[in-house]
Order: sequence, then structure tokens, then C-alpha cells
Amino acid sequence: MTKQDISKAKNPDQRASLAAMQRAAQLARQIAIQTNTGIVVVRDGKPVVISAEELREAGKT
Repeated sequence: MTKQDISKAKNPDQRASLAAMQRAAQLARQIAIQTNTGIVVVRDGKPVVISAEELREAGKT
């Protein structure tokens, strides 16, 4: 399902799910920075660890 598909969903909870996931991801990044831990994301189908320092640098831009 794409962004556009979700925004046109009949179910209001489903329409709001993209924004909720984006908020959750931002909160996970903030917590990782505060606790000096990394997070794991999937890039090109492979798990990648992003360190707290990398998150700090990315947040400066």
C-alpha cells in the first residue's frame, strides 16, 4: 500500500496510521539519542544499525 492508498482508505484509523508511524519513528530516534543507543532499520532489505551519534548528526540538518 502506498501513501496515497492509505490516505484514501475508508477506515479513519487506517488513514491516520501513516502519521502515527512517523511520530513513533521520531520518538524512537529521540529516545535512542537520549539513551545513547542505536536503532535498527531496514535498508535495501538488510538490517542496518544507526548509532546515536549518526542520529544526532542527521538531526542537525
